[in-house]
Amino acid sequence: MRNVFNISPARYIEFTATDLPPAPPVPRLSEAVLGRLPSGVTRPGFAPRSLTKGILHLGCGSFHRAHQALVTQHAIDAVSDPRWGIVSVAMARPMVVDALRSQDNLYTTLLHDDGQARVEVVGTIVEGVHAPSDRLGVPSRIADPGIKIVTLTVTASGYCVSPVTGRLDLDCDQVRHDLRHPRRPVTPIGMLVYGLAEVRRRGGTPPVVLSCDNLCANGRTLRAAVIDFAALRDGGLADWIARNVQFPNSVVDRIVQPATPADQAAARNWLGGIEDQAPVSAEPFMTWTIEDFDGDRPRWDLAGAHFVNDVTDHELAKLRLLNGTHMLLAYLGALAGYRTVAAAAADPTLGALARQFMLCEQGPTLSLPPAELRRTVDELMIRFRNPAICHDMTRVGRNGSDKMMPRVVAALRDNVAAGRPTPAAALLIAAWIRWFTAARAADAVMEVIDPRANSLTPLADVADSHLCAQRFLQRTDIFGTLPEPDRLQRQVGDALADLTHEGVDVAVRRRLTSVLEGSVR
Repeated sequence: MRNVFNISPARYIEFTATDLPPAPPVPRLSEAVLGRLPSGVTRPGFAPRSLTKGILHLGCGSFHRAHQALVTQHAIDAVSDPRWGIVSVAMARPMVVDALRSQDNLYTTLLHDDGQARVEVVGTIVEGVHAPSDRLGVPSRIADPGIKIVTLTVTASGYCVSPVTGRLDLDCDQVRHDLRHPRRPVTPIGMLVYGLAEVRRRGGTPPVVLSCDNLCANGRTLRAAVIDFAALRDGGLADWIARNVQFPNSVVDRIVQPATPADQAAARNWLGGIEDQAPVSAEPFMTWTIEDFDGDRPRWDLAGAHFVNDVTDHELAKLRLLNGTHMLLAYLGALAGYRTVAAAAADPTLGALARQFMLCEQGPTLSLPPAELRRTVDELMIRFRNPAICHDMTRVGRNGSDKMMPRVVAALRDNVAAGRPTPAAALLIAAWIRWFTAARAADAVMEVIDPRANSLTPLADVADSHLCAQRFLQRTDIFGTLPEPDRLQRQVGDALADLTHEGVDVAVRRRLTSVLEGSVR
């Protein structure tokens, strides 16, 4: 292409586009540019390259990087202890690991609240690993004597357990794969077992294995699955794991969203024009409650974590109030056309149902005093409505068949036993069922991602709402054995009929109490 510019009435300059100087490269986040970051950006109080490997994490996702990795940075800063660098393992897709490798494993956290953001560059990840292509292999990394703690955020389905029994699902295709391919396991369970087998073979001290997933008794559930798998290979190994490996329970809480182009643009702006390909956005609120365990660990207690003797009460409150209500807002909100939890929670009718669900159904099954329950519910509604956190409906609603028991059905059983009504829980279950057909619409805002989708979708196609509800609720692998099944099937069937024929607003209003319907805020 040729361009002619009129420089003056008497003089012209002719040139080609290739004569133009190249645009300067955009600088990428790295250790070399840490000193150039604007003063409003918090950065590590240590040289990232000075850290040694002490933690291996399975599941290099947004939550891990906005929660455990960030808390570990604050713990290292608190006491200048460099032994807790993290080897972060991506279980399937390599994109995040590739981005981190290109910028010295640094990334930015953006904590959004009321139009403000707290920005921090995190430097605790010392190595990113893509499990499927890793030459060394994750089991060998777990067996590294320097690794003292293995943490996990792999979602409930990553544990390959039955949601009803809590034990290893022997029919899982991935479990069968790992039994046949010990050198290349694909499940976290297989990786842990083969890594611990190598520790045992060497006569080493096993790492503490700390689950950070939203499961009831996540440590005990993980321990049972690991021992079940080990027993299929070697009874002696299973006994050794049972005697020597600690699996403390823990409860984590922070609403985190996957990175978007808007997050990258925001990070670039905060970093003074420096590019970050792997930022994460989250809310400021954070908790991490950990069952105490023997052995060395970072000073997480100086960075916001709490060590306790028993996490049961914390766990039930988190699963039933936050996670259960997230599901309600996701399934019903998506049917109403909302794309994010924040938008659904801001809807006056859905917001009122969410409050009612927490105060009248989920809350009474917990040991929280009434004043603390109301305060917690008020705080959760503020968190749900945070417009800066775009919690996508598909992300919240995925794997519903695995989540239904710990987050909804367990509390429903308690309420039925106590004679308390469960209108919101019945409507939540109906909305989940409805999504197996509603997701086919061209304008659907939620995709169905569920490990049992192939067998559940045909059930959802049953035209009679009550027969459809009956067939779903008879799935004991999801719901277990329900109390008063005929009544529950009728409730869920009525709710499904309302959603199908009259829509979300009518279905919700029919189940609101008069007191709470007028108390939306």
